[in-house]
Amino acid sequence: MAKTVEFLFDVVSPTAYLAYKRLPEIAERTGAAIAWTPIFLGGIMQATGNSPPGTVPAKGQYMDRDMVRCATRYDIPFTLNVYFPVNTLALQRAAVAILDQAGEDTFRRFIDACFQAIWADGANMGDPDVAGEILSAAGFDAADLLTRASDPAIKKKLKAITDGAVARGVFGAPTFFVGDEMYFGQDRLDYVEEALAQ
Repeated sequence: MAKTVEFLFDVVSPTAYLAYKRLPEIAERTGAAIAWTPIFLGGIMQATGNSPPGTVPAKGQYMDRDMVRCATRYDIPFTLNVYFPVNTLALQRAAVAILDQAGEDTFRRFIDACFQAIWADGANMGDPDVAGEILSAAGFDAADLLTRASDPAIKKKLKAITDGAVARGVFGAPTFFVGDEMYFGQDRLDYVEEALAQ
């Protein structure tokens, strides 16, 4: 029976973007399925008392350089977004709605557009006008997505997913689960691949 890797992410995270670009190839090599799990990273941070790496200046400078190194190694288009941290709450809610109602292919197209805009093109996807233009260009009805993201049931679902992640020990993004084993960070994808290959 093929294994499944759960991928918990928020498009606000540059390391989640780097992981996202590499994970499908890992899944293909190992014959694994990917369980896409949008979370709200701000909620995770608040619930766990975690802080973004940039709050420690030396660590933030190191991570900026290290992400560029990683992107270069794996030939991933990448830019440090001057608008970071982008408010992605509406985008994550829309991701939940799309995954529920439109299926994986449309979901992947939406996530591609968000990650590309934020971490390759450096756009401010926290600005509704900017996000609307980018999502419209990607073939989405931006006004409809905003309406769906405002649905109380979708808001409740994203919160429940996020709270559930915290209960499982998640403290940041990207986080992966293979069975009950948790892995944190795009730099642990080799561990994820080993677990999937067993």
